[in-house]
Amino acid sequence: MMAHLKQVANGLGLPFGDRKMTYNSRLAQEVGKWAESRDKGHEFHNSMFRAYFVDGQNIGKVDVLVEVAESINLSGKDTLKVIQDRTYREAVDLDWKRSYELRVTAVPTFLFNNQLLVGAKKFEVLEKLLLSNNVKRRTLNT
Repeated sequence: MMAHLKQVANGLGLPFGDRKMTYNSRLAQEVGKWAESRDKGHEFHNSMFRAYFVDGQNIGKVDVLVEVAESINLSGKDTLKVIQDRTYREAVDLDWKRSYELRVTAVPTFLFNNQLLVGAKKFEVLEKLLLSNNVKRRTLNT
């Protein structure tokens, strides 16, 4: 499985280390929901990806979560409070419930108009899904 993940990551140009362990990500999910509420979700999730898949860190450990949060300019003290109080437990429970109802079995899963794409996909595959559903391509004004 790890060889396949590494192959997919390499094909997508993503960094991927030699992770030896799988760690419980539940608290990371809760902190991630909090980071999203602070408009830092994208940064947090990217930093968590690197910590887990590149550096092999135990993202179930409180000190790792605090360190990652601080690395994107979130308060370590506030992060610790979110973890201790389990402030976002219910929000993550609802995410899990919705995933179960939608029959999501792997991450990432992309859902659009009842069409599922499971697993990391190249840009062109995601683009095809959107274009086949009449989503218009937008150009950025730079």
